[in-house]
Amino acid sequence: QVQLVESGGGLVQAGGSLRLSCAASGRSFSSYTMGWFRQAPGKERAFVAAINYNGVSTSYLDSVKGRFTISRDTAKNTVYLQMNSLKPDDTAVYYCAEGQNLRISTMASRSQYGYWGQGTQVTVSS
Repeated sequence: QVQLVESGGGLVQAGGSLRLSCAASGRSFSSYTMGWFRQAPGKERAFVAAINYNGVSTSYLDSVKGRFTISRDTAKNTVYLQMNSLKPDDTAVYYCAEGQNLRISTMASRSQYGYWGQGTQVTVSS
């Protein structure tokens, strides 16, 4: 049974940084695309970033490009989301997800991911 556990969320002032982690267990995730999504109150869960199985290809939501960086450590079965220059609009619950080996063109599609974590809250104050 695949389990994804997020950590690293919290309260930060605008302009600050946080690093989210997602630890995978149950099997090696080295063959899978890993993604981060977020859901703000009253909104749909939305794509933030994804990284392919070997870390060569990444995809980002336009509004986080240049501020967020996704990375993975296969030895630790962990994927990270480094978030810099945070804005109040980044406030949301952030979810980690695992998908099959996805092409860049499909990484943003929520339906392509089969396993999800429970989420971690990120709150950015102005």
